[in-house]
Amino acid sequence: MRRLTLIAIPYLWLLALFLVPFLIVLKISLSDTAIAIPPYTPTLDLSEGWAGFKAFLSQLDMENFTWLTQDDLYWKAYLSSVRIAFISTILTLIAGYPIAYAMARAAPEWRPTLLMLVILPFWTSFLIRVYAWMGILSNEGLLNSLLIQIGLISEPLTILNTNTAVYIGVVYTYLPFMILPIYSALEKMDDSLLEAAEDLGCSRLQAFWLVTVPLSKQGIIAGCFLVFIPVVGEFVIPSLLGGSGTLMIGKVLFEEFFNNRDWPVASAVAVILLLILIVPIVLFQRNEQKQREAEG
Repeated sequence: MRRLTLIAIPYLWLLALFLVPFLIVLKISLSDTAIAIPPYTPTLDLSEGWAGFKAFLSQLDMENFTWLTQDDLYWKAYLSSVRIAFISTILTLIAGYPIAYAMARAAPEWRPTLLMLVILPFWTSFLIRVYAWMGILSNEGLLNSLLIQIGLISEPLTILNTNTAVYIGVVYTYLPFMILPIYSALEKMDDSLLEAAEDLGCSRLQAFWLVTVPLSKQGIIAGCFLVFIPVVGEFVIPSLLGGSGTLMIGKVLFEEFFNNRDWPVASAVAVILLLILIVPIVLFQRNEQKQREAEG
């Protein structure tokens, strides 16, 4: 019973917070738009029992999903979201790996302090931090003022409301998610392996590439998944920093729900987005399982 109880807790958690909401969204995605509250007419009536379910299957309508393939806006938004998420993940890895490496190579008494500095931004509201970047990146913001004062530019740069601002916001926001798993992997590394590689004729750069990078591969993979998966559906950063010129599926989803009030189409967009994210989630889980098996 203890084992069953321990196993049941996470499954009940997934059932209540993932499967049930997903089924509700799937039900709405198969409904028809209506001028009502809520703004859709359900095609599945659970109060009718098995008869209602059979009637639902007999008149199953995939019109909302078909509409997503006919309008260029949706598939362009999916592709743009994946592209921005991929580039952001690469930029976050480039910025996060040196920081994680420096933390792992620092003196042991300094590591808790450095770790706290990485986590420190989470003590402030995410929305406030994004609004702060709006002030920094605007034409009259701190960044342009600093560049003009030191003479690097003669007129303000247009950074806000561009994809560049989105990349800056994403890298800043999700950098800890990249640093922490890489730092965890590097901290466990045995320094004697580097000494052995150098004794065998490797330079420091070669030892880093042949020893350090492969041993931190699991942390790199975990960090990339932890950044890529949430960025694909990101809404706040592209809305505040990217403006109308940035096309991401999170913005489209918000507009369909709240501006157009087309809940069935918005639910269909959400279902497809979830199916897209299932692929990296499954790959991440398999990677974690292989890592546990290797350690065991």
